[in-house]
Amino acid sequence: MRGVLILGGTAEARALAAELAADPGLRVVSSLAGRVSNPRLPVGEVREGGFGGARGLADWLVKERVELVVDATHPFAERMTASGVAACAAAGVPLLVLRRPGWREGPGDAWLRVGSLQRAAELLATGGRRTTAGRTGVRGPEPVRVFLTTGRRSLPVFAPLPGVWLLARSVDPPEGPVPANVHVLLDRGPYTVEGERALIREHRLDVLVTKDSGGSMTTAKLDAARELGLPVIMVDRPPPPSGVRTTDSVAAAVAWVQG
Repeated sequence: MRGVLILGGTAEARALAAELAADPGLRVVSSLAGRVSNPRLPVGEVREGGFGGARGLADWLVKERVELVVDATHPFAERMTASGVAACAAAGVPLLVLRRPGWREGPGDAWLRVGSLQRAAELLATGGRRTTAGRTGVRGPEPVRVFLTTGRRSLPVFAPLPGVWLLARSVDPPEGPVPANVHVLLDRGPYTVEGERALIREHRLDVLVTKDSGGSMTTAKLDAARELGLPVIMVDRPPPPSGVRTTDSVAAAVAWVQG
């Protein structure tokens, strides 16, 4: 049996595992980093936890006789992807990077694309609502009310901002104490446009800050923002690693493995 490792944690990784698990000539192992409690598990064999960096992953690939690796991690999992590239190079194992397509701005959207979380925070601190939507100033002494959906680990970038109130949505609670200007909402997609619209209205939100993760599970917030005229600060995803084969299709990944 040919050994295949899927670096997973995404819907695409689960779909890929389900497809490949039906092939009797493959031993498919899905690796989950363990950063989310109670993750959705893919079909087949699952390995949870880290490998100990690129060197540890390379040793594991050799020990387990893995012949192919598909990196289907989150588009913003830069460190994990870098470790996968280095490990596969060291072990001499072919690597394919599977990334879902990013989101594209459409008619009626008011997006401002930025290159980093830090840049998004700078915009909010200097009147990002006015910059992104063309509005004239902040309403008196009231803070800018931000719908933050960039993950719990990004909260320290935004929480210290003066004049900003955050509705921070994440799957797991943030680590450490939560500042007074932050309301944490624990929830997991997929979401509905109706639910996102109600959330925006209930909390009187002024701007949405999100990462260009792509996919259909969380697009409802973008649809609701468009309907309500809410500006969006969109953090661009990091570029794919150079010199590595990439695809945005699960079907193409299946064909690569089986071919």
